[in-house]
Amino acid sequence: MTQEQIILFTLFGAVFALLLWGRLRYDIIAFSALLIGVVLGVVPKEETFSGFGHPATIIVALVLVVSAGLVRSGAVYLITRTLVDSSRALGTHIVIMGGIGGVLSAFMNNVAALALLMPVDIQTARKANRAVGLSLMPLSFATILGGMATLIGTPPNIIIAAIREDAMGAPFAMFDFAPVGGLTAIIGLVFISLIGWRLIPHSAEDGGASGDFAEYIAELTVPAGSKVIGQRVIELEEEADKADVSIIGVIRDGKRRYGAAINTELKADDALVLKATPDALDEFRSALKLAFSEEKREELLKAEGRGLDIIEVVVPQSSRLVRRTATDVGLHWRQSSVLMGISREGRRIASRMRKTKIREGDILLLLVPKDRGPDVTEWLGCLPLADRGLAVTQDNKTWLAIGLFGAAVAAASFGVVYLPVALGLVVMAYVLTQIVPLSELYSHIEWPVVVLLGSMIPLGAALEDVGGTELIANALLSMADGLPAWAILTLLMVVTMTLSDVLNNTATTIVAAPVGIQMANTLNVSPDPFLMAVAVAASAAFLTPIGHKNNTLILGPGGYKFGDYWRMGLPLEILIVAVSIPLIMVFWSF
Repeated sequence: MTQEQIILFTLFGAVFALLLWGRLRYDIIAFSALLIGVVLGVVPKEETFSGFGHPATIIVALVLVVSAGLVRSGAVYLITRTLVDSSRALGTHIVIMGGIGGVLSAFMNNVAALALLMPVDIQTARKANRAVGLSLMPLSFATILGGMATLIGTPPNIIIAAIREDAMGAPFAMFDFAPVGGLTAIIGLVFISLIGWRLIPHSAEDGGASGDFAEYIAELTVPAGSKVIGQRVIELEEEADKADVSIIGVIRDGKRRYGAAINTELKADDALVLKATPDALDEFRSALKLAFSEEKREELLKAEGRGLDIIEVVVPQSSRLVRRTATDVGLHWRQSSVLMGISREGRRIASRMRKTKIREGDILLLLVPKDRGPDVTEWLGCLPLADRGLAVTQDNKTWLAIGLFGAAVAAASFGVVYLPVALGLVVMAYVLTQIVPLSELYSHIEWPVVVLLGSMIPLGAALEDVGGTELIANALLSMADGLPAWAILTLLMVVTMTLSDVLNNTATTIVAAPVGIQMANTLNVSPDPFLMAVAVAASAAFLTPIGHKNNTLILGPGGYKFGDYWRMGLPLEILIVAVSIPLIMVFWSF
């Protein structure tokens, strides 16, 4: 080996060792390695930051913003509230949630898809009085599988396409991954739905039963022209159950109706009294197109044009609200804010929200102008609760968001517009139409992932330039000497899959993809089957909670232990290898 090869292999070895150690964040490790590589002369200084402008890095960042826009527009609620039902048997629930998760993660980042569906799964488990650990792992695995089907579903596919473009002059198209990745995902989902979930250890039944979400007594108003006008309250129960909301009364002309409320025919300006978590409240409001408060108050808030935020605050003894109402302190006309709900554990609230005297220890749900939350909290003398990412769904822009995204995917799929440009146009359209507020544009990008990609891409290119990937490829080929093509692909997949189970799948892809190309060049065959094998294997990280972010996300809420994953993950990985190798041989000729 040359000196440059030794330095680069040492750097990659150090990166992998530190990633396994887990004491330092992966972006710090990768960026430090990049800088060391530049100082030692193995990475050309003019290429130091080339990875940050790489198409793969740009696409990953844009996909996260687009995903946030689909959430904010209510597109995901539109799907889940029509398909999810807590009364279903566990197996049926896993089939449906897995299917939804798989489809969503094919068209958006699979981490974002899980982040959208995890609260739905937790709420459903709570309503069914079932441990969420029984369904969260199948959901996580399903979203990982779904990402294999398209170019934008998972970072490894994006990186593979970009590496192919560098090596062969053209990237993979949007649905080039579907014949192998999509069919493998479907078979994997069938396994999870029928067999896999039964392999989850019984310890998962003891943890993560329902999550810890504060429930509020809140009001939503029936606006003029609403579709619920003329309906009886009892007719709204089905939609309320879907959103996990309890309807506990109706207010008309300032008076509450309790016992007979279920048969009350709703009129404009009636207020529904509800008990719900903030997310469930927003879902119910979005589904029925209800107003937050009196219609005039909400219109005044929206007139400022900056958008709205939902915040949660705790009332201490020193707050100006103690023993006073929201109207008394002028919350609306002084701060342009609305009291949406009150969480008062074990105590009945008998008056309207704005006329209820606030007590020390109450938790308030407030609707405030965009970015004014800290100012309103300080003015009230309250204490903010930890930010849980609450947002106001732009339910009047659902189909606009879906249409813009669908048009971009179609244009990119038919080669009309370059994918990064198409996604960039969607992001700009989301900002201009306020689907994604300008102030939140950059907050939805997972910057550590961007830094990881931007740092590892130049290192991977340097390793290839000095012949490092050729050495690895030759070593694998020597192990597979005399074996048929399918066995060589299997060896590449097993090695890549093993690395991906213990390392970041992005870093694994950057190293394994050039190795696959080099193996193909040595054998004098097409690199495409090898790149497809790497794409599937890099995404198939099911043995540990550290191999994929989705598995890490469910570790705490699901009550899992480190060793719980392999029980369903090992047979799933074996199945993926057994299924994908024949599919690659059929759809991607050597």
